[in-house]
Amino acid sequence: MAEKKIQSSGLRTNGAPGIPPKLYERRDIYDEDTSQALGEHIESILEILGEDPDREGLADTPRRVAQAYQFLMHGYALDPREILQQAVFEEDYDEMILVKDIEVYSLCEHHMLPFYGKAHVAYIPDGKIVGLSKIPRTVEVFARRLQVQERLTLQIRDAIDEIVDPLGTAVVIEAKHLCMMMRGAEKQNSATTTSSVSGEFDNHPTRDEFMRLIGATE
Repeated sequence: MAEKKIQSSGLRTNGAPGIPPKLYERRDIYDEDTSQALGEHIESILEILGEDPDREGLADTPRRVAQAYQFLMHGYALDPREILQQAVFEEDYDEMILVKDIEVYSLCEHHMLPFYGKAHVAYIPDGKIVGLSKIPRTVEVFARRLQVQERLTLQIRDAIDEIVDPLGTAVVIEAKHLCMMMRGAEKQNSATTTSSVSGEFDNHPTRDEFMRLIGATE
């Protein structure tokens, strides 16, 4: 009966009775030329540091690191404004819209070490709203580049201001930086908060409401 239901619905099975069709498959595809070029540099770095890149534990490390860097910095190949434009809708709503606790993973451009934390993004529409998933995707695209937290905060705000054209936008990022935790100052419990606002969020009552909603204090 299960097979008959699947086939009658017009869905293709994988060839075995009772097994549903494969509706989604994640595929990580990396540019071979880029992987090769990066891998050669990684191998040289290992040798300079005194390691043997041919030993068992490191034999495949250059390729793995090359693919990791391509994933961690794939934001260079994406246009966040194009992502926002895909889902802008006319809507008669003029209250604050907040997407908070967006996970952020990025690489500091000074040492190429990770910083990570959360972003909180809000805007007040002026006749247009944007699909909620596009806000985290916008954060992700900018984060997947070599960054400083201050610039990342501004880029997210400016992209929303440009494409959605709201009455105001607010962005707060709270992050920990491994370049400060693992080296340098070596302060394990330190965290950095950056904020950027525009339009209506320049008014203290609106900004205060935003800060209260995300559980932050100025």
